[in-house]
Amino acid sequence: MLDSLFMAGGFSPENFQDLFYPISAAALLFLIATIVLYNVQTRRLAHHPPLVAMHEWLFWTGLSVFGLLLVYAIFKFYFIFVLITLIIGIGTLIWVRFYRFPPLISAYNRVLRREQYLSQKRYRTPEATIRSKGKSRPKAKKKH
Repeated sequence: MLDSLFMAGGFSPENFQDLFYPISAAALLFLIATIVLYNVQTRRLAHHPPLVAMHEWLFWTGLSVFGLLLVYAIFKFYFIFVLITLIIGIGTLIWVRFYRFPPLISAYNRVLRREQYLSQKRYRTPEATIRSKGKSRPKAKKKH
């Protein structure tokens, strides 16, 4: 078991026939998906800072993890580095998505609900949306 972690030739198709191509292809696919999702979601959620911050964390974590996996495949690092990077990277992605940001997002949602309630209270009656007639504007003089 430990011998396979430190094989001569590192993480290559010769040493890991059944793992090399699936891990490399998945790393490339997830790297592209991370970049695309980050660009789409940050534009879509630009007015919601906690959600943008969460996507930034996910982007940089995904970029580092999946980029490192591709570097490990190209330069034939020991398989121990691949395992450590996968474990720490996936753990970080799970922590960011399910532990770090849900409390911040729920607090932000409470603020949004409070603002929505206050704006509904302010405009509850139809008269609140109608401008009051103050001074009437002087009519423009017609030129003949």
